[in-house]
Amino acid sequence: MDQRGSLQKSLAKEKGGDVTDAMMEEFKSLVTEVLTPHASAILLDPEWGLPASKRRAKTAGLLLAYEKTGYDKTGPGRLGDLLDLWSARRLKEAGADCVKILLYYTPFDPKDVNDKKHAWVERIGDECRANDIPFFLEFVGYEEGADEKGLDYAKKKPKIVAASMKEFSKDRYGVDVLKVEVPINMKYVDGTRAFGGQKAYSKIEAMGLFLEAATATTKPFIYLSAGVSNAEFTEALELAAESGVKFNGVLCGRATWKEGIPVYAKQGAAAFREWLESEGVKNINNVNDRLKAATPWYSIYGVEAALVGA
Repeated sequence: MDQRGSLQKSLAKEKGGDVTDAMMEEFKSLVTEVLTPHASAILLDPEWGLPASKRRAKTAGLLLAYEKTGYDKTGPGRLGDLLDLWSARRLKEAGADCVKILLYYTPFDPKDVNDKKHAWVERIGDECRANDIPFFLEFVGYEEGADEKGLDYAKKKPKIVAASMKEFSKDRYGVDVLKVEVPINMKYVDGTRAFGGQKAYSKIEAMGLFLEAATATTKPFIYLSAGVSNAEFTEALELAAESGVKFNGVLCGRATWKEGIPVYAKQGAAAFREWLESEGVKNINNVNDRLKAATPWYSIYGVEAALVGA
């Protein structure tokens, strides 16, 4: 629930007017209050999400985003930046159990672009180590000038995801958990419910690509939903399970609450709460049901389950 610019735009579009700070805080607080009893943690931003963080279930941990929303559009590479008034220390002081960073990344960018990104992640990793706080790195693939929802990119996506997972598994980055994209686009997997008619891979090929990406890393990894529908995301998790991938969970927002945006924008907080209590809870439970196939992260770090939270 750390969406900022994208959430503002979506709310403004549905509302047909400006979205205030109070509305952003209220939306995040409602999602947090209703859905965290069904989650192990919530990801929020320190700009509008701190009031919401106080309303999470006592059983839910807190991740806070450290990067600014969006990326630098003045040059190549979709370079990110950190929030001016925050540091890993300050996020921890604000109650964060983990620090999360979003990075737009492709291994096929020019070396000078990726050198900047590698150094940036190293700095954040060192800062998190120094403050003894876990570092979650989320990377989203792209290709300059390409339609990232199109068929051509769908064919390149598995290599981009697998190579990114391999790169950021290196100890020099200090990443504790990788937050990764599903390595295929479900709309191009022949034989799935999400299939849109154009084929990039068969179901068997897609399962192989899930395994290929998973074996590229030695770190715990969790899947992000990348804004797809609840139905599409849960089917992707089913395919991951069928392929035998030992993934460690998910960190998904829009697949649970996105369809409630027009409800909040047009009908207000009470109607949105009602929607969350029915459809939102149903959505998160759909995801939770697929997480029976997930593997705990403890063994990867040689920690006994009994010690977690101790």
